[in-house]
Amino acid sequence: MRQMIVGLEQWPERKIKLEEEAISEILVADTDSESGAEASEFEDYFEEEEEEEQQQEASAEVEPQAATSGGLPTWGLPQGRNTNIHPIVGPTKGVRKSEAPHISKDSLPLSVLLFFTEIFHLLVEQTNIYYQQHLDRQARPSRRLPDTTLPDMVTFIALALQMGHTLKDTLLDYWSRLRQLHNLFYGETMTRDRFLHILYFLHFADNSQRPDEGEECDRLWKLRTVFDKLNEAYAKFYNLLVHLAVDKIIVKCKGRVIFRQYIPKKRKCFSIKIYKLCDESGYAYDMRVYLGRDSHSATDDMTARHANVRHVTSRVEGLGHKIFVDNFLSSPRLFDDLDRRKINSCGTVRPNRKDMPRNLGPKQLKLKRGDVRVRTRGGLAYISLEGQMRSLHAD
Repeated sequence: MRQMIVGLEQWPERKIKLEEEAISEILVADTDSESGAEASEFEDYFEEEEEEEQQQEASAEVEPQAATSGGLPTWGLPQGRNTNIHPIVGPTKGVRKSEAPHISKDSLPLSVLLFFTEIFHLLVEQTNIYYQQHLDRQARPSRRLPDTTLPDMVTFIALALQMGHTLKDTLLDYWSRLRQLHNLFYGETMTRDRFLHILYFLHFADNSQRPDEGEECDRLWKLRTVFDKLNEAYAKFYNLLVHLAVDKIIVKCKGRVIFRQYIPKKRKCFSIKIYKLCDESGYAYDMRVYLGRDSHSATDDMTARHANVRHVTSRVEGLGHKIFVDNFLSSPRLFDDLDRRKINSCGTVRPNRKDMPRNLGPKQLKLKRGDVRVRTRGGLAYISLEGQMRSLHAD
């Protein structure tokens, strides 16, 4: 994206015609994390908190002016090339050979289990604890079954994954002895009663440690340890490449959770939203589940979306990566914050964001195809192309 800044002091206050190749260098396509989904389709149905934020930002619009609010620098014409580019630093990119010496390009998919080793131990521990709590609640003693072991848990997970490839009407059909349904694999791998026992008592957190319900209660407390261990494993075994992306994905969910989203025009109308940080190879490095309205992370200078981006990028501070975001997340204050933490950033932006140059809004511009307007503020550049595509970057 450096080409967008070179020689900006030469650009007069008039319309400029560009060739198609130059336009393609400037234009950064706004994409959606879910394959086959239109971005505009999702943006029409945000949750309540995000709609309120957009209304607040729209109401903050003032008459066109040159200076921004809050004592920030003034937007103006380009004043030469931007040299405020943070160099990439840190270890060699890719798999950390010291942490995963057995991983190579020829490794089998089974090698991915290194991410879940600690989680398997957690499942064994919490499942046995929950089973003991169940026995303690019984009015009269009952026969105690053997505790779940690590091999038992690995076998249980393997069977659960295999069931997705051989679908049957009911769970018991996998162990059925009927001639038309009988499958030797499941019965020889684990008995039916043992599988159902682990399934019934499968647990991820100790119920006795349940936090008190209140305003600050963690809605994800039953899975918090699992997500923390996954994020730690992502960072432990891999060093990110230079180009990163922060975006939201939706995961289909029919469970009864309070933070489930309802998006009527989506194929996954009931879903859970997750903010993720990925690199150009598609590797997920950090993730955060959206748990609904979060008034504690949002402040006067930081929206909830800003706080989510800040959270998932906390592990790459000071390393000089280049992060790309879509117009739902990008804003001048977010890019200023990323720049202070030595993270380069780029993305499309909505003109009604706070601290945007008002004299370059869609009502003031009547551009034709190929026309460009540019404003800069410190290391931040705002480019309006063709009157519709607006790009904000700080690199």
